Amino acid sequence: MNLPATMRAVEARESSIDSLSLVQRPVPVARRGEIVVKIHAASLNYRDLAILAQGYLPTLPMPYVPASDAAGVVVAVGEEVTRFREGDRVMPLYTQGWHDGKPTLEQRTRRTLGAPLSGVLQEYVAVPAEDAVATPTQLSDREAATLPIAALTAWSTLQEGDVKPGDTVLVQGTGGVAIFALQFARLAGATVIVISSSDEKLARARALGADVGINYRTNPDWDVAVKAATGGRGVDIVVETAGATLAKSLACTAFGGFVGVVGFVAGRDAMVPIRSLIGPMIRVQGIATGSRTRFEAMNRAIGTHGLEPVIDRVYPLAQSAEAFRQLESGAQFGKIVIDVAGADA
Repeated sequence: MNLPATMRAVEARESSIDSLSLVQRPVPVARRGEIVVKIHAASLNYRDLAILAQGYLPTLPMPYVPASDAAGVVVAVGEEVTRFREGDRVMPLYTQGWHDGKPTLEQRTRRTLGAPLSGVLQEYVAVPAEDAVATPTQLSDREAATLPIAALTAWSTLQEGDVKPGDTVLVQGTGGVAIFALQFARLAGATVIVISSSDEKLARARALGADVGINYRTNPDWDVAVKAATGGRGVDIVVETAGATLAKSLACTAFGGFVGVVGFVAGRDAMVPIRSLIGPMIRVQGIATGSRTRFEAMNRAIGTHGLEPVIDRVYPLAQSAEAFRQLESGAQFGKIVIDVAGADA
């Protein structure tokens, strides 16, 4: 396929949403072992916002292209590539090179899309063929673009927590990871408790299958309410997206339970009573998305059960700043998607 010489891309010139601008960049070439993917859709994660507007990676060279998650189609194949062909629909891995087991430190710190590697808010990206997976056939590219971080993080949290039928899972909020965790937990036969500051969002979460909804704004002692909802036993798994609320999460976790720490939307520091870990023998683990093998297993489950990602709103590429502001507001329910190859092309 003959590709254009240049493409549209969104660049950040400094650590602020206001610095985003639409620019022209050279279209990448597929080197040995690589594929070039025409990006159709991308989605935003809290990490993207933290890097862009909160100084999460203060030494990141500028300018850079933000965002990590995308889906599109292979338009060029380098030498020695057998994994994909032109026309295949794919999603690049967020952590490049992480194929199975645990990632290396180098992969986790230097080989992640959206920083320090160039991100996906551009019309074409080149990645190693081994660092992409096939898109589930029943999903659109907009839906598939929500999977690489949010869905896989939720899936990995429940897998690490050994979710099983009859378990109770606590999900914090109604963002991308939280909604996927709700959906996956229900597929596993678990009872799901959701906390949110919005009664409207809690009603929507119940419509998706949540068994209990607790408004933490009107119930500041939500850990007590969660414990009461389980008859005093506590939950088996916590999907900890808030970070600063870790002490409350531990307070409502059952004996031998699991807390998967996946984010810090409420703050990066948490004071934790050591006795709340030792006495009930709770396991706390940081979750960093997942490997290619786990990604492919999740995609099979999505296909088998017909799971549909929840998209809050879709923005054109030229309105990427508005998409980031929507994410910053916290008003979304599910994922925010950017249509890279849409009407604004």
